[in-house]
Order: sequence, then C-alpha cells, then structure tokens
Amino acid sequence: MYKFLIIILIPLTFSSCRKGDLLIEGNPEVFRDNGSGTGTTTWKKDREYILEGFVFVNDGQTLTIEPGTVIRFKTGQAENSSALIVSRGGKIIANGTREEPIIFTVEGDDLEGSVPKEARGLWGGLIILGNAPINVQGGEASIDGIPYAEPRGIYGGNDENDDSGVLKYVSIRHGGTNIGEGNEINGLTLGGVGRKTEIDYIEVASNEDDGVEIFGGTVNLKHLVVSGCGDDVFDYDLGWTGNGQFWLGIQSRFLGDNLIEASGGLDPINGTPYSLPNIFNATLIGNNGAGVGTCAIFNNNAGGVLANSIFINKRNGIIIEVTDQQNDSYNQWLQGKLSVKNNLFFNIASSTPESTFKLSGNYNESMNYMWVSSFNTSKNKFLNPEIDLESGNYIPKSKLKGEMMDYPLPWFQIVDFKGAFGEDNWIDGWTLIAED
Repeated sequence: MYKFLIIILIPLTFSSCRKGDLLIEGNPEVFRDNGSGTGTTTWKKDREYILEGFVFVNDGQTLTIEPGTVIRFKTGQAENSSALIVSRGGKIIANGTREEPIIFTVEGDDLEGSVPKEARGLWGGLIILGNAPINVQGGEASIDGIPYAEPRGIYGGNDENDDSGVLKYVSIRHGGTNIGEGNEINGLTLGGVGRKTEIDYIEVASNEDDGVEIFGGTVNLKHLVVSGCGDDVFDYDLGWTGNGQFWLGIQSRFLGDNLIEASGGLDPINGTPYSLPNIFNATLIGNNGAGVGTCAIFNNNAGGVLANSIFINKRNGIIIEVTDQQNDSYNQWLQGKLSVKNNLFFNIASSTPESTFKLSGNYNESMNYMWVSSFNTSKNKFLNPEIDLESGNYIPKSKLKGEMMDYPLPWFQIVDFKGAFGEDNWIDGWTLIAED
C-alpha cells in the first residue's frame, strides 16, 4: 500500500503554481493535494474553488472559509472521489451566515437549477476528524472512505474538549460518492470530534449514503437539516456522548433506511464509552410506507435520550436490541441510560404502543411487555402534528407543548415545544430544501 494517495495531474492550458505539494491551477482555482494539505489559508467568497481528489487540512493547519463562499468538487467514483477532510489536529473555520451561507456542492452546479435537487452521489463529502475518545481497541481508528495507508485519516484520542473549529450555516449538497464495495461517503462525517467544536445550522441535501454520521467523540450539534439521502438520516456509533437539538430529517418517498441509527461499539462491541447522547427537539419525517428502516434503532450497547420530538410517516417505530450482554441496549434502558420520552408519533406502524415500541433479538414476553408499557409511562403520544409537508413549512399549525423540565445540560436551549420548530422557520433563506 502507498503511504499517500497518488493523483495523476492532467495538463491544463492555463498557468499553475504550487504551495508545498498542493497544486493550484488557474481561475477557477483547482486544488489537488499531494501531501501538504491546504496550509493555513483563507478561501474567499469572490473566488471560485474546485477540489479534485481528497484534499486535507493537515495537523496544525487552519482553513478559514468566508461567508458566501461556494466550494465545488470534481465528480468521480472510487479512487477518483473528491472530498474535503479536516485531519486530527487541523481546523476549519467555516462561519457562514443566514444571508451568506457556505455551500459545498458538485462542479457544474450554478445554484440555479443546473443540478436537480434530488441528484445524489456526485462527489464525496465533508469529513472532520478529532482527538476525542472513541470506543475502539487502542483508542484510534481509520475513518471510513479514506485508504488505510493514509495516516491523515486516523481519528480518536483522549481530549474530550478537542476543538476542530466552526461549521455554521453550511450547506452540503449532492455528495456520497461510492468509493468501492458499496462504501459511500456520508454528507457530514464526524470522527472523534470534541465538544469545543461548534456545529450549528448545517444542511445535508441529497447524499447517497447517510446524511450525518458521528463516530464517537463528544461533539454537540444544533440546527441540522437532512433531506433526500439514500441511507440513514442520522447515524451515531463508537461511543458518541454529545448532544443534539433542533434536528430536521426528511426522507424521500421509498428512499432511505433509518431516521436514527444508534449503535455502540464494533471492535469490541462491549467497548466503552457507550454511545449515550441526548437528542431533543427533532422533527423526523419518514419515507411514507417504505418497508425498511425505523424511526430509531438502538443496538451494540447503544443508549441515549430521544425527547420532545416528532416522528412522522414510518412503517417501523422504536426498536431496541436484546442480547446476552449485560450492557446491551435493553439493559441501557433498564438502567435509565436509554430513554424515549415526551415524543409525538403520527402515521407510525398501526399507531399502537405494541406496533411502535418493539424489541429485537433474544427476549421474552415479560421484557417485551415492560418496553411496550413504557410508551405511555414515558408520556409518548399518537397525534397528528398538522404539518403541511407539501409546502415545505415544518412548523406545526398548533403549538405542541413540550416538557421544559427535561433538558439536562446548560448547552440546550430550553423551549416549551415538541419538534424542531417553534415560530421561527429557521431553514428559510440558506438551505436547498427551502428553495422554491
């Protein structure tokens, strides 16, 4: 295996220059990374940027992206995939605004309809790697999608407060390239990212794989919107212990798997820390009858809290795994480390507790009865939230009162409503999904 990704340079007719091993050619600027990463630099909104292949922000480097900047990526599959990877020890400062979001999209997207909204898998994705804990043997892993021989793809460490920078008002569109053997890149991948990293107002639109996947770490995520993705909407595993609030997830009809896939360890399965995040105020809209996927599935010892949220249009509800392990997801629930409470369900299964709360694996009727009974004791309800899905306005017609006393940490914004929206339709003005 080669130590670094080898990229063939195609001769161009305009002038070029080098910064270290980063080739920058012409206008628009075409970036190809042969080892030295982006360097510490600022990408400006009045310039055109095209990235080809895997471009890294190396350890010790900071990439700043001005509000209003558009970053485009070359198309290509397998070894020709394009992606931006913030390596462990690197930083990205992508601090957009509602009026001037930062957009990651495919080359040729004029942002005026040249690429259909539903187009998926045209480039890779955005990957951020950090030094926060993950529950794998040795405490480090290579992120999915990056060749194992590439040392800049390693993530994980001991710093819960690790800081990989800022992502704010960022829209990631049309990604998820297949890099081989059915392995696609997520829209936004977070590996071992620490809690001092700021992630707020992020869109992933029409990605071929998961919308957002979180591999361990302690990062917190607020105001996420994911739509039209080919696999899970939100996916976490490897010991993520952060928080989430105001998440909107929308599946296309007959496309996609789980709204939330909550997993724990893989190597080993009983590794610690367990995945135990707190997720409040999500509005998650399923694929309206597709036979696969769940509102949320918990497995591999994963737990966490799902509260004050709305689940709509999914055939399967909440499923937790039972195994012969003492810390499986069912036991996480018994220990109070897994909780599904104060949520609203509409058009889920047959709208009964028995069809909505289920177990998988090796369980008995007594265990099943206890889990099903918790639907009501945990103040979950079946109710039509009266959301006009066709209009793209996801604010319920009537305010759905939430439980204000359930917010566990100062990071959360205390609100008195269920779902991702109160009165402010915060996706307006900067997301692809909100465009006419």
